[in-house]
Amino acid sequence: MHASRSLLAALLVLLPVHGCGGGEAGDRTRLAFVTNGIDPFWTIAAAGVAAAARDFDVDCDVKMPANGIVDQKRIVEDLLALGIDGIAISPIDGVNQAELIDEACAKTRVITQDSDAPGTNRLCFVGMDNYAAGRECGKLVKEAMPEGGSVMLFIGRLEQDNARQRRQGVIDELLDRPVDKDHDDPAGEKLVGETYTILATLTDQFDRSRAKSNAEDTLALYPDIGCMVGLFAYNPPACLEALKSADKLGVVRVVAFDENEQTLRGILEGTVYGTVTQQPYRYGYESMRILAALARGEDAVPESGFVNVPVRVVRKANCQAFWDELKGLLEEGE
Repeated sequence: MHASRSLLAALLVLLPVHGCGGGEAGDRTRLAFVTNGIDPFWTIAAAGVAAAARDFDVDCDVKMPANGIVDQKRIVEDLLALGIDGIAISPIDGVNQAELIDEACAKTRVITQDSDAPGTNRLCFVGMDNYAAGRECGKLVKEAMPEGGSVMLFIGRLEQDNARQRRQGVIDELLDRPVDKDHDDPAGEKLVGETYTILATLTDQFDRSRAKSNAEDTLALYPDIGCMVGLFAYNPPACLEALKSADKLGVVRVVAFDENEQTLRGILEGTVYGTVTQQPYRYGYESMRILAALARGEDAVPESGFVNVPVRVVRKANCQAFWDELKGLLEEGE
């Protein structure tokens, strides 16, 4: 991430994003966008939040918890104490945070974004179909390695609803299974299909150094591995660093998720085959659009409870155009 974008992310952890209107602070609608951590992925989403704040003349706080689930809980509780008019949250653990989310729902308008908490009273979910997106990622692996071979999956954590579904979509696609969104294969189990073998799923709990060591250990244990699949934004760059150290860039295929700059650069250079992107800018913009409308008394929640943000699949042929578009969105948010 460029220095200017790093600064933007750091400021957005602390500072509100204001719309263009005047009036007393107490008269204005104040909304919050709560992420599941700090990452360039969320810098893109924050740019969407800033654009929505301007377009709908509301004040939006972007909150990025630095210390996991405890920090996220504190942030939500602080927002409720301030009388926030609406919260869009990416739950770190939707199941175990159900009580917190329902408590927030009783006091303000709450929607989920990026990762859902379907058993709660949240009003709707803004994001993608993670299972379908995982299957798109699996298709990229098939394109990158049509002859078949061994695959290792890397992901931050599996407690999140989006992570579980995304991972399962990749697995089911590679093993040519029918669609089944209610099934979860054990993370440590080797899964053998006719063409592809999934060695395991390695988690890192958002620890970047552990993400890199997971990739390094994989190359040491499986020197003939065919493809490394990074399912959180920072996982593909960690794989690339490990491959560079092992002098295997371009030898082991890499398939990615999200639009990290190192990932996009790798696609252009040929060290990453492709990536499935979530359009986090839209997560930020659509979340604030819905909450702003609800605060005005408008009906902005779809009957399905799901605001689908379509994924985009990026390969070398369309990577530069995608990256240029992304840079433009980030500049608008500054």
